[in-house]
This record gives sequence, structure tokens and C-alpha cells, in this order.
Amino acid sequence: MQTIAKTEPKLSKLKTHLTEINDIESAASLLYWDQATYMPPGGARARGRQLATLQEISHSKFTDPAIGQLLEDLRPFEQSLPDDSDDASLIRVTRRKYETAVRVPSEFMAKFSRHRTDSYEAWVKARTANNFALVQPYLETTLDMSRELANFFPGYEHIADPLIDFSDYGIKTSFVRSLFAELREQLVPIVEAITAQSSPDDSSLLQPYPQAKQLDFTLKVMSQLGYDFQRGRQDQTHHPFMINFSTGDVRITTRVYENDLSQALFSTIHEMGHALYEQGVNREYEGTPLAGGTSASVHESQSRLWENLVGRSLGFWQFLYPQLVALFPAQLAEVPLDTFYRAINKVGRTLIRTDADEVTYNLHVMIRFDLELEMLEGSLDIRDLPEAWNERYRSDLGIVPSSDSEGVLQDVHWYTGQIGGVFQCYTLGNLISAQFYEAALLAHPEIPRQIEQGNFRTLHNWLKEKIYQHGCKYTAAELIKSVTQDTLSIDPFIRYIQQKYSQLYAL
Repeated sequence: MQTIAKTEPKLSKLKTHLTEINDIESAASLLYWDQATYMPPGGARARGRQLATLQEISHSKFTDPAIGQLLEDLRPFEQSLPDDSDDASLIRVTRRKYETAVRVPSEFMAKFSRHRTDSYEAWVKARTANNFALVQPYLETTLDMSRELANFFPGYEHIADPLIDFSDYGIKTSFVRSLFAELREQLVPIVEAITAQSSPDDSSLLQPYPQAKQLDFTLKVMSQLGYDFQRGRQDQTHHPFMINFSTGDVRITTRVYENDLSQALFSTIHEMGHALYEQGVNREYEGTPLAGGTSASVHESQSRLWENLVGRSLGFWQFLYPQLVALFPAQLAEVPLDTFYRAINKVGRTLIRTDADEVTYNLHVMIRFDLELEMLEGSLDIRDLPEAWNERYRSDLGIVPSSDSEGVLQDVHWYTGQIGGVFQCYTLGNLISAQFYEAALLAHPEIPRQIEQGNFRTLHNWLKEKIYQHGCKYTAAELIKSVTQDTLSIDPFIRYIQQKYSQLYAL
């Protein structure tokens, strides 16, 4: 009892420190959300300074030696608890993050934050002007700083390893390369077999769809799928994202194209998948490092699960299509469900990653992953990136971007973050989504039938129980093993693709 009496004040003190730090980070996130949604362009310079200031304060407070001492003092208490207890998990995860953070100077974090803000604004201008040269100097600085960040963690096998570790703890470049090679070997023949056939008619998606009605429909879909609007909202931006300020305030953004119904619809479901994860985290973790998704790849698995395995399924549209037709009768009244279903699952060699179908999507990710490794390794100069990008699209997908906006400028990631450690999560997330969904169907075979009836509760509740509520308590590898009784594998994803697209195409 004496040990507990001595421990409780220290654990309470640690939680107080962590909550204060989380409050600062949440304030910074709110400024970022405003920058990406409503902030006038003239506020960019000041916003960069504000974000950098908060980043430096947050990092300095978290790397304070007092935090390290508390973690050390709590080590015996942690070891006395079951590994999966909330307190032991909090101490363990906080220590891991602390030991990473103390290796990066606060001054560097502030400098990088200011640069990312400037780079994002330059990217918006470059993308609008279709001119990579406008953002090239910023990207060169980003590459230098990404290398500097990695070098705060010497002893790595590959320079990208520390950068991947930030978002996907425990995953190495060598593992991703091996997995991607295995996946590519399976996917390329499927892509070739499908694209050799005549393409489905997707003209029903490419008609005038008024923006306001599209947004109204996405809100209805979100509500039906289980998104809690008392704890979130949706707004518009250049590049859709999810952001959370607390478990009680989890927001998403979308983009609307009035001549393409699929853009707002599927970007909304995608970001909502991220948000459902955050809204499902145990509320007792609020303000601590346990709140939030366990890794970028697991997080992506949830957006892809809802967007693709549910949102592009036939059962989903058997329920939802009558509602869509009622909203857009002039566009869809004469379009049979089967035609619409084939349109939203059209497979083709396309230029834009976020528009890519389930079959070709991962090829887009592999191109980006390979290019960023080459940049980090020094074998690809930033000035040669547009040409290298175009050449990879020519060799891998048989098409070439006609502009920088369709090519090297299409993704925001390198222009508002680091180079390295980001893109692998998209393909890993696709693989995990199929593995999780297969496990859900094994536990509840009735889920597809329920989806046809507009009932998503069983699936949503299973995900909350098995994944969402745990937040960052477990590593991705531990969570995957717990949920599926297996390690990460390409097999469930390949089974899903073969089964679904064999019905849509003559494979």
C-alpha cells in the first residue's frame, strides 16, 4: 500500500503534464484546420509563426527532464501491472514517445513547423499555377530537413526507417519493400487482365451535380454510418483530411467537384472512417498519448474499410441508391443500379492517386514510396523529380501526366510534412482493412446482409470493441495479431480483389 501511496501522486502529475501538452497540441491543430479551410491567404505568414511557437512550446514541455524523471520513477509501478492495463500502457507508450522526442531539439521542430506552413502555401500556389518550380526550393529544404530529422536517430538500416517509425512504429523499409514486391507481383497481372477489357460506362458520375445537394447527401450518409455530429463536423478544403482536437471534437473535410459525384462522396466516407476511429477511442484516454489511432497504417485501414469494402460494395448501394436517385432524378433516374455499381468500381490506368480504383491504387503508392526513398538516398535530385515521376507513371501504369498538377503536385504530403514515412501507410492500410474485415465477417457472417438493409451497427460495434476503444494502447503488430490471430499479410486483400472483380470483369 505504501508503494501505491507513493506512486499515485506521480502518476497523477504525469497525467496533468500530458494533458497540458495535449491542450497546446490541440490548439495548434485548430490553427492548422483553420488554415486549410477558412483562413484568408494573407494570414499564412503569421499562421506559420503561431504554429511554430506552439510546436516549440509543446515539444519543450514534453521533453522536459521532469517528464523523464517521472517515467523513471514510475517504472517499478509499471512492471508490477499487467502489460495491457491502462496505467502500464500509458507509462509504456509515453516513455516510447518521450525517448523519441528528446532526440529532436525543440528549435528544429519549430523551424520545421514554420517551413511546413510556408511550403504548404507555396504548394497551393504552384498547384493552381501548374508550376512545380514555384515550390521546388521549398521541397529541397524539406528534403534536407527530413534527412536531418532521420539523422537524430543514428544506427538505422535505412535512412527512411526513423521516418517510417514516427507513423508506423516498428516497421522497417526492408519489410515494406519486400511486402510491396510481393503485392505488385500479384496485382500487375490482375490490372493487365482487367484493363485489356472494355471499360464500364461511368458517364452517370460525370454529370452536373449541384454542390449543396452533394454535401447534403454526404451528411446523410455519415449519419447513417454512425458518425456523431455532436462530436464533429464537415467542411471543405483543397485536400481532404480528418483532424481531432479531442474525442469530443473530431472533424473531417471534403472536396466537391460539381461534374464528378464520386469525389465528395468517397472522400467523405474515407475521412469519416478516420473519424469513426477517433470517436471510438476510450474517453478515459482523453488528453494522453493513448488517445488516437495506434499507427498511420491502422488508421488508414479504417478509412479504406469504410470507403471501399463497405462504401463500394453492392449491398451498400442496394440500400442507398434509391436515396441518391431521389435526390438527383434528372441524372440517375434512368441509370440502373448495376450500371452505377460498375461505374464506381471502374478499373483503369489513371493519373491521380486519390481517384484511383482499388485494384490500381497501390501501384500509385509504390511509385511515391520508391521516389521518396531515392530522394532520401540522394540518387534523385528534387529538380529531376517531375521527370522521374512521369517516367515511373509511363513504365508502371502506361500513362504520362500532361501537367505538374496531374503529376508531382497532386499530393500535399511532401509539401506540408516530411519526405519519407508517409505513403507506405496507404497500402499497408489497404492490406490491414481487408484482414480486419475478413475477421469481422468470420465473427459476424450476417454483416453483408445487414448492410443491404442499411444496418451498420454490428460492424461499427465490432470495430469499436476490437480496434477503436484501445487507441494507442497496442502497437499495430499487436493489434493485428489480437484481432485476426495472424500477422500482416497480403492474402486477405488479394482474395477480396479477386472475388469482387471476378464478378465485375471476366477474369
